Amino acid sequence: MQLAKTYCVSLIGLTGTIIEVEADISANLPGFTLVGLPDASLSEATARVRAATANSKSPLPNRKVTVNLSPAAVPKFGSIFDLAIAVAAPAAAGKIQDQSIASTVYLGELGLDGSVRAVNGVLPAVLAAKRNGFQKVIVPQENLNEATLVNDINCVGVKHLTQVLRMHGLETDEIRVSDREKPTEPTQARREMDIADIQGQDSAVEALVIAAAGGHHLLMVGPPGVGKTMIAERLPSILPDLTLEQSLETTAVHSVSRTRGLVGANLITRPPFEAPHHTSSATALVGGGVGVPTPGIISMAHNGILFLDEAPEFQSPALESLRQSLESGQVTIARSIGVARFPAQFQLVMAANPCPCGLSMSPNRSCVCTASAKLRYLNRLSGPLLDRVDIRLRVNSLNQAQLKLAQNQGGRPTSAELKERVVNARGVLSSRLSKIGYSVVSHVPPNLLRTTLRPSKQVTAALDSALQRGLVSMRGYDRCLRVGLTIAALDGRDELTPSDLDQSFLLRGSDSLVSAA
Repeated sequence: MQLAKTYCVSLIGLTGTIIEVEADISANLPGFTLVGLPDASLSEATARVRAATANSKSPLPNRKVTVNLSPAAVPKFGSIFDLAIAVAAPAAAGKIQDQSIASTVYLGELGLDGSVRAVNGVLPAVLAAKRNGFQKVIVPQENLNEATLVNDINCVGVKHLTQVLRMHGLETDEIRVSDREKPTEPTQARREMDIADIQGQDSAVEALVIAAAGGHHLLMVGPPGVGKTMIAERLPSILPDLTLEQSLETTAVHSVSRTRGLVGANLITRPPFEAPHHTSSATALVGGGVGVPTPGIISMAHNGILFLDEAPEFQSPALESLRQSLESGQVTIARSIGVARFPAQFQLVMAANPCPCGLSMSPNRSCVCTASAKLRYLNRLSGPLLDRVDIRLRVNSLNQAQLKLAQNQGGRPTSAELKERVVNARGVLSSRLSKIGYSVVSHVPPNLLRTTLRPSKQVTAALDSALQRGLVSMRGYDRCLRVGLTIAALDGRDELTPSDLDQSFLLRGSDSLVSAA
């Protein structure tokens, strides 16, 4: 009896577990048995491996082959284990020395001809290998760009099983592998539009700058055609580049997505922008699915923007599913195979018409909706969800004179200019927040806002009065403090003033604090 061992990675969410792939060759009736809690797709690896090794001029012996995936209690799924199994089996047959496969992790799917095909989740798998002390990872050639995003670990790309076997000293005829067309690399981000295209909505642009500087959630309400979608689509253009840590997190989420695996992709360095259709379900937004949990749209928007156009048209369960993620910054999905956790630190931007017909705020056309219809429509955005929105903006229509004046007005700020303002403001905030372990003001927990960062009672007097009178909730109070800090930072100040809080209160869609006090 001979025994050999290779290594692979099992992913649940972004959490990778090192799996020992043990292969045993025994003098029993020929067969190939795979044990260790494999799923259906992984169970099919026995057929793929036997055919791939045969077509690589290194067939498995006509004996009993048993492969164990350890630890057995960890669920395994997918075709990512094919390559590790295809190396372990020849090693158990004595064709490969055990020393040559030590400290190496194998990731990849096999074709029947022995070709090594791309798989999803390579980036988090390589990160797991590095954390566990492995020195080398062999991956499909198409995944090599993604794998090499991880530093301090040797990543080798292969196209065919024979390349791997020859690396380990197995004498086999080298099979010529035709060069596949290089996969098209997805763009780093959608083409960012310039905010200078927005005409006549100066207050909306300024609110957008405040939202970008502090990472604040934003709701825009206005009639159709006033530019709500146009404004939202230009928010990414004034956001700073992602840090290296943020880039790795974001790329890892996209890597494990079944629909958008980043085969051959470079590091994502710009904030993602996700705009799901209003028919999207709660599962599509949050993630999950049958079997292995997969990230949803809100996780794909991690470190970026989630834009809900026509927000009241979304299903109520879908909207309410956002509430927990808005507070915690992550999604937890429990399934029978285990618990998957995905990051979901996104900036929520919503756009809504004021009523079903959309004309209640129009200066020239009459609304045909009844009062009850208007109430039902806006009540689709629940109070608890709206309470988590920092800025609630009315976007009004422009008459012909206002539009003509805006068109003739030159010197509108560009995205590059506003991005510089945002970066400078985040620098001011970061220098202050770094002492408590944060860099973005919207991520600061409430207890620190009310203690370490709390302004003087003279500054918060009007806001305290509004809280006592029930004009703002405790959560709304905290969010006014956050927006106030952002407004001060945009002016280059560390300390808040009463006018900063008054403006933040106005941006929540409320009356002035001066009148409320």
